[in-house]
Amino acid sequence: MNRRPVVTIDGPAGAGKSTISKLLASRLSFFYLDTGALYRAFAYRLKCEGWDGTEQKIADICREMKVSLKNEAGRFRVLVDGEDVSEKIRTEEIGLLASKISAIPLLRKHLLPVQREMAVVGGVVAEGRDMGTVVFPEAEIKFFLDASVGERASRRYLELVEKGQPVILKDIENDLIRRDCQDRERSVAPLTVPTDAVVIDSSDKSVSQVVEIMIAVIERRYPLAKPFSE
Repeated sequence: MNRRPVVTIDGPAGAGKSTISKLLASRLSFFYLDTGALYRAFAYRLKCEGWDGTEQKIADICREMKVSLKNEAGRFRVLVDGEDVSEKIRTEEIGLLASKISAIPLLRKHLLPVQREMAVVGGVVAEGRDMGTVVFPEAEIKFFLDASVGERASRRYLELVEKGQPVILKDIENDLIRRDCQDRERSVAPLTVPTDAVVIDSSDKSVSQVVEIMIAVIERRYPLAKPFSE
């Protein structure tokens, strides 16, 4: 069997990476890897325990915490010590904390081999902030998905409202601006565009349009009849 490629999708918060990555993985029959969920899971655990801001606490959790990612019947699930926290980790508060701790070298070192192990046989769509630059620098196909701050804020607002969360659009926009700064200016693995990535601005594109653009790029480089066959 020919090894199937690793596809990475990087980009800022709220650009639509999760939705598009899930659909793309489904279309290709690939495993969907939401690496940001790993950092959100750690952030959730820290919040529950009342993080004191020290790296010692991070080290303790790295030794004790068991986190797993599962794709079951088309649903992406995140388990922390056996608890399904898939919805609990999707708040803006957890997102901001995850962005902050993702710059801590100790945690990144702990999670890097976990992420790479999930893609060792290929056939993975991995989305995050540094998939194509740090985690999978040798990935066969890389995308950078972007959108304006206003568009990203509007999408996130509608998403949270649908989940019944009380939110204010301006607050979400301000949070995104702060997260953009944190992600782009951190000293460890900052958010950057991989030099060999295909950049897609989704501001004026539907989810299906973006997925079709990606499928076209992948099929040009890896004709499905051969690389994806067993």
